[in-house]
Amino acid sequence: MVRLSLISISCVLLVNCSSLIQDHRPLGSGSQSRVQKAVDSVRVALQKSLGDSVPSLNLYIQTPTEKIFASSVPAGYFPITEDANFRFASNTKTFTSTAILKMYQDGWLDFKAKITDNIPGTAIPYVPNTPAWDFPYKNEITIEQLLQHAAGVYDVDNDSVPGFNGLSYTAFVQNADPNHQFSTEEMVLQLSKHQLSYFAPTTGYHYSNTGYSILGSIIAQVYSVKSGSAKTYQDYLLDHIVGPGTKVPLAIRFPVLATDTKMPVPFLGGNERTPGGQTIIFGDYNMSAQVAEGNGYSTPVSLNAFVRSLMKGENVLTPETVQLMQTDSNPKSGNQYALGCFFTQNLGYGHNGERCGTLSLAMYDPATDVSVVAFINLVDNRNLTNGPENTFIKCFYAIYDAAYGGRKALGYPGRP
Repeated sequence: MVRLSLISISCVLLVNCSSLIQDHRPLGSGSQSRVQKAVDSVRVALQKSLGDSVPSLNLYIQTPTEKIFASSVPAGYFPITEDANFRFASNTKTFTSTAILKMYQDGWLDFKAKITDNIPGTAIPYVPNTPAWDFPYKNEITIEQLLQHAAGVYDVDNDSVPGFNGLSYTAFVQNADPNHQFSTEEMVLQLSKHQLSYFAPTTGYHYSNTGYSILGSIIAQVYSVKSGSAKTYQDYLLDHIVGPGTKVPLAIRFPVLATDTKMPVPFLGGNERTPGGQTIIFGDYNMSAQVAEGNGYSTPVSLNAFVRSLMKGENVLTPETVQLMQTDSNPKSGNQYALGCFFTQNLGYGHNGERCGTLSLAMYDPATDVSVVAFINLVDNRNLTNGPENTFIKCFYAIYDAAYGGRKALGYPGRP
């Protein structure tokens, strides 16, 4: 993970924006109270297990008849509000897949095509035919394989790259220059320069942020060709997926510029505890290294509205295309990873993510017509050993426990 600043603190972690403060509302005996108690119990249990404060654990849940938001915070703190923006990290991948499949629906691209093929009706390839893009298996990789993490593209955002002191390329560069404007080309250049790859296409499964960065570049390239002017990944998302003129307009943003670091208030900052016992507090942040793979932010209300309407076939994709998204999975994956989403029993289809001291998930369950968005603004990396004491895994499980607990509190199946 890339970091801007390192702050050693021993006090209870704070929410990073005072605009989030509101009075506690008294709990009744209805649905709101039951969900609140479920989320509270998960946060308190996590806090006890970690032996340290958990700044907030939050759940937005929608059923066929109710919409409920519950925020659990330590005693003396005010809860997060449902209009708080937060960085939802790799949930962005579902939006990237939606963009690719919308272009497919509109005849703008063929998602089964090789990335070296030409954009339909043009002599322009999906990705540049230049030395920087001459990475392993480039001529065999398809757009579909990138969506499924089946292409074997090495991840220079998560894994170490030769010459960068054991760090990922993006971590090293952003540590040295927090304001660096990243491009997909400079990232794939590392693949070409060092001939980095996990495996030949279709022979395995390996999660790759860099693979999705390439998809973001393809989206920008296709949109630029179709519109006749230079366009970005965010341009297409705003114009065709979530912006004011789309089927379900939502306040969701995907910053692509290094200077676009601020979320609108109110917002929820993230907190990360390091193996060395320090704490990094995240607020403003340069997300240009994460375009198309983890650069999105919004409120829980908007994220829920998107994943719910999308997976119900009521957004920009037809029901038939949604079914393709959900079922065209990589057989080598252990979590039924399909086209930018995966299936989890009793939660349904969606994604999760971790970035900037925040863990989140957004999922829709067609069996019960229940959608959930759960997020925690704590990533605890103090103990990363294999086993039950791994503090990162404890935080990760907490968002699932909150989602399952909220469902169970409303009478729906909880954790299997």
